[in-house]
Amino acid sequence: MNHNLKVVIPMAGLGTRLRPHTFSKPKQLISVAGKTVLDHVLDSLATLPDPKGIELVNIVGYLGDQLEEYLKHNHPHLKSHFVTQEDPRGQSHAIYLARQYLQGPMLMIFADTLIETDLSFLANETAEAVVWVKPVTDPRRFGVAVVGEDGWVKQLIEKPQSMEHNLAAVGFYYFRSAEALLSAIEEQMRRNLQLKGEFYLADAVNIMLERGLKMRTEKVEVWLDAGTPEDLLKTNRYLLSHGRNNDAAATRREGVVVVPPVFIHPSAEVTHAVIGPHVSLGAGCRVQTSVIRDSILEDEAQVSDVILEGSLIGRQAQISRRAGRVNAGDQTVVVL
Repeated sequence: MNHNLKVVIPMAGLGTRLRPHTFSKPKQLISVAGKTVLDHVLDSLATLPDPKGIELVNIVGYLGDQLEEYLKHNHPHLKSHFVTQEDPRGQSHAIYLARQYLQGPMLMIFADTLIETDLSFLANETAEAVVWVKPVTDPRRFGVAVVGEDGWVKQLIEKPQSMEHNLAAVGFYYFRSAEALLSAIEEQMRRNLQLKGEFYLADAVNIMLERGLKMRTEKVEVWLDAGTPEDLLKTNRYLLSHGRNNDAAATRREGVVVVPPVFIHPSAEVTHAVIGPHVSLGAGCRVQTSVIRDSILEDEAQVSDVILEGSLIGRQAQISRRAGRVNAGDQTVVVL
């Protein structure tokens, strides 16, 4: 019996590194370059052999109702399942909670990283598993894949102490058999292989490798992070500079100086302002008499009489500046 490809996306984390934004929404719904992070993740699936035939298996937790509503409203063509992980205990734990939906081939995607890859090769993939990797200068902050002389992955190591192996796993995995992965996760839990209270996917994969799994690597050139404000802005800069802008329409606006690349939503109202470079303005934004560069303003944010740089402004936030008086003596430095 053939099974649809399942795409498992764990999204139950609290996103503490993106507070205060994640107090009110999941980090996957934060905007970057005119779309949510989740939209960009789903865009990366467009090159699958049958992108319309996939099934999403969404592992949600805190504010998970927003993710469910967003997917049903904005991606109604995708068949979606939702599983609640009330107590986030790691990636393997999340997958195991969704076991009722996992039969046959599956992808596992971490939703706070974005990669550029062509997935069409999966139609003829002969390996039992694939881990996407990127060579890095210092692998000690990442999980890495150890590849043997025969080209097959021998082991995954979480945050290695040495610089010997530099193929960092980018949070994108393919397994021909979800059942084999679930069996390894059961063994992982039986052995209680966890770190700081979490069951990491790498340990389950290593059990599969012990059992003879044939896993290979697939290298990527572009690997973007969306886990911190600084990373979001860096990702925003890259995406806007590589085609995810609407410069042509933005530069035709009257009363606005636009410095490309930018994304300005058609419904945003911008007057007497300088926008760009590397600025994203969401739907319903209002910007008046301001200079904004290297920043993201989410839907319905309002900004007036300010200069912003390197800023992330949430939905319906209001930023303005009022006139004040300064009595500064000799050699005083005042930054307003």
